[in-house]
Amino acid sequence: MTPKIMIILGSGSDIAVAEKAMDVLDKLEIPYSLKIASAHRTPNLIREIVSQASDAGIEVFIGIAGLAAHLPGAIAAYTPRPVIGVPVDVKTGGIDALQSIVQMPYPSPIATVGIDRGDNAALLAAQFIALHDDDLRQKIIGLRKQYAYKVYSSNEEIVQKIDRPFIKNDFLRVKDLKINEVKIDEDSKSHCKNKDAEVAIIVGRQTDLPKAKKLTVILDRLKITYDTKVVCPIRSNKKFTNYVKSMENAKIFIGISSNSSQVTGGIVGITDRPVIGVPCTNENNDDYMLTTVSMPPGVPVATVGINNSKNAAVLTAEILAISNPHITELLDKLKDKKINL
Repeated sequence: MTPKIMIILGSGSDIAVAEKAMDVLDKLEIPYSLKIASAHRTPNLIREIVSQASDAGIEVFIGIAGLAAHLPGAIAAYTPRPVIGVPVDVKTGGIDALQSIVQMPYPSPIATVGIDRGDNAALLAAQFIALHDDDLRQKIIGLRKQYAYKVYSSNEEIVQKIDRPFIKNDFLRVKDLKINEVKIDEDSKSHCKNKDAEVAIIVGRQTDLPKAKKLTVILDRLKITYDTKVVCPIRSNKKFTNYVKSMENAKIFIGISSNSSQVTGGIVGITDRPVIGVPCTNENNDDYMLTTVSMPPGVPVATVGINNSKNAAVLTAEILAISNPHITELLDKLKDKKINL
């Protein structure tokens, strides 16, 4: 049986990060393959592994590398399938690897996760595949509940055991709280221009709309349906939550934001679908790439380069193309510059 996911390490020393990914894939019962190949020392091996694996039916690649970390980009050069990049902390806290992986040129996106976050890479790959596998989607939902349970249970395991003179441990004790499910305001559905769209794009500020426009131009050419909303989860939390829940048919969510990563962070807390993050620069030329990509276990954001919304569109197409050969054909033309995007 052909595995669905291939994990490639740039060095055998990265195996501990790969084990985090394998642990998640084992829990989700997803077949995978593991290889070691260097983008710099064995470029021909990379080419043959990736090309032949793509032809054989691999649906998602995970590239794990540190230092210059060109491995995920080298993988992307030989496959139309989505590539997830995991930067490894070898030097400089892993920032060198993160920058090498996330700042890819158009049209060659890498869905980048946080430093050493092999677990989030595996969960993200599973989310891509689950778009056409409902049984797997239910397993992902179950796994995410386990991550949530760890947070709830830590109140009993840690907080309740603290003995200090002024701490009131029994005030609003978490295990006794009633957690109410947020219900969709049915009126909010009428504010979605296309509630049946494949992609939901959420923009945090009006000033970030030009990035969304670049993204939607490419989605139009690739014949991928979308809906766009400008809403901030901090200033308008109810509207934000209602919009995400109303877009229940969306396969992919894209968050575009400057001044905060709250848009993507807010989305992943509500949906089990893949979330792509586009960190933007603000009027002070500050960027929020680190706060977009550095997500905790269980809630990955597929981060692309700063202001690179065009790569978010290409990544969206690569994910949807797993089960749609027509999109693959259009992507091939785009990357060969046979169509003008």
